[in-house]
Amino acid sequence: MSAITPFYRSIKDLLQSQSFSIDDYQREYKWEKENIEELVSDLRDKFLSCYNYGHEIKKISNYEEYFLGSIIVSIRDGKKYLIDGQQRVTSLTLIIIYLYRAANEQKLDVTKTLAPLIYSDNLGTPSFNLNIAERLPVIEALFNGQEFTAANQDESVENIYARYQDIKESDLVDELGEGLPHFIYWLMTRVGLIEIVATKDSYAYSIFETMNDRGKPLSPVDMLKAYLLAPVDDMEQRRLANQIWRQQVFELNSISKDQKAEQDSTCIKAWFRGQYAETIRDRKAGASDKDWELIGSEFHRWARDHEARLKLGTATQSLSLIRNDLPFFAGAFRMVVKASSAYTPGLESIYYNAHNDFTWQPTVLMASLISSDGIETITRKLSVTATFLDIWIMRRAVNYIRVAYSSASYAMYNLCKDIRRASVDDLVEILTQKLASDDVTFAGAKSKERDGIDGLRLNQFSRKYIFHLLARLTSFVEANSGGADRFSELVNRDRKNSYDIEHIWADKRSQYADMFKDDQEFRTARDNVAGLLLLPADVNRSFQDKTFEEKAPHYAKQNRFAASLTEATYVHQPQFEAFCSRFDLPFKPYEHFGVEEQKQRAELIRKLVELVWSPERLKAVTK
Repeated sequence: MSAITPFYRSIKDLLQSQSFSIDDYQREYKWEKENIEELVSDLRDKFLSCYNYGHEIKKISNYEEYFLGSIIVSIRDGKKYLIDGQQRVTSLTLIIIYLYRAANEQKLDVTKTLAPLIYSDNLGTPSFNLNIAERLPVIEALFNGQEFTAANQDESVENIYARYQDIKESDLVDELGEGLPHFIYWLMTRVGLIEIVATKDSYAYSIFETMNDRGKPLSPVDMLKAYLLAPVDDMEQRRLANQIWRQQVFELNSISKDQKAEQDSTCIKAWFRGQYAETIRDRKAGASDKDWELIGSEFHRWARDHEARLKLGTATQSLSLIRNDLPFFAGAFRMVVKASSAYTPGLESIYYNAHNDFTWQPTVLMASLISSDGIETITRKLSVTATFLDIWIMRRAVNYIRVAYSSASYAMYNLCKDIRRASVDDLVEILTQKLASDDVTFAGAKSKERDGIDGLRLNQFSRKYIFHLLARLTSFVEANSGGADRFSELVNRDRKNSYDIEHIWADKRSQYADMFKDDQEFRTARDNVAGLLLLPADVNRSFQDKTFEEKAPHYAKQNRFAASLTEATYVHQPQFEAFCSRFDLPFKPYEHFGVEEQKQRAELIRKLVELVWSPERLKAVTK
């Protein structure tokens, strides 16, 4: 195999004016939200540990490097085919597109250097370096900032679009501030990987198999097990402990259909962070990683270095952790993962938070648990903590405050410390007090000059949260009026004829010319949450530019939240009437729907939101 050559490549060397393809039989782009958030967070933290405000660009040559591992490439017909590494190369491309667009908006000169890492000029037409035919439309749309519909496309396209949205929500550009050009140059020149180039496919696949099979290195989970079993001299006890460990790892990794999801590792990170992290890295130049970060990157080493805190070091202690703590926390983690994907009575809030893509949830939910807790106590603790997160997340969402991985990291670290190993009663008290003292509410956020629910309008940031909010309100109204809790059905994007957001006002200003002074005022009002509903996609599409008066008879046949705009909902509906009376809700039908009617609907939305996300739920879910 003499025709195999390894090269160390900076990101600039790897991507500049290069073109990468993959074979049709290669697996899909499968990175999930957590994967991209961890990469962005790691890159940001490594950069900020070196960067100081006022640094000249040339100082970057002395910044620490960041190593991304290796990729395997086969040269065929003059093209480079990614045999291993498409997940990282695709993810890097998405990060670079995001940085390019941010730098372009700020008119930074670095865009000229960054652009060739995304595309090459092919006789005046951009030829994208990630040259995979079915993925080019989404890459081109993201690069140009164009609208793109990823729904019902193939898995890779949907994931590429979703991961780009995750990158946008990371707050990376805002956190970098004036350090944005420095970060871009650092990423291009000080971040790198090993590119292993083979001139034949057979060589490339032989390397791939060796690296991923015969020569596969021990994972952090394997190394943690080795450390724990080292002091156990009794061979029978060691055998039984190893058997328990393997069974728990198998059950954790069986949660996901993706064999590379590494749920065992995710579980241990959540467990150790939630139960043991006492420090977090300061965000300043030269700061070193602390418990929170080290557990996320090398928990096996962290456990060895902090064995006193984990009560480890002897055979008895190791066996106790493997026999008692591991099955307990692995079982609780599996409960969380299952409740995240299946609407589970008593654990609905876990499903809500998962639908809002809140990746810190498993970590926070592990914090209050004690290995002696019974199943009833575990369920109550998970429920009350998830309910708190549900309220905390949605308060911020309606105020346009990001709760992405890096944005929420410090808050979740502090929350874990505050609720660690708390009893159910103490947990309710702590979390109730946190909500009571929170500056961010549905009425607004004074410190950030936000308007709360009144200012919530449909845009790129808020769309997914408004969809979630409307599904919650719709389900709440129906469940309290004699119907079923249909939240999981309303948000199911895989079902035939899934639900979409419906504007009560058509996108036709001429119908409302006397209400608004210009297009901007009209669009701002039209996109307000008080003028939105959820309807099945086929119904939504059929309305086109119809007026409210034309649509109202059809609203009457839909969910009760939409139907409440019409007179029919109030005729011979005793349960709905009792619901409105019990909570003093200003539901009312309309013959016409103008500005004044939308203001009335906004008051209804305010009351519903305060009910659905009431702090009183913390007490209610523990009964």
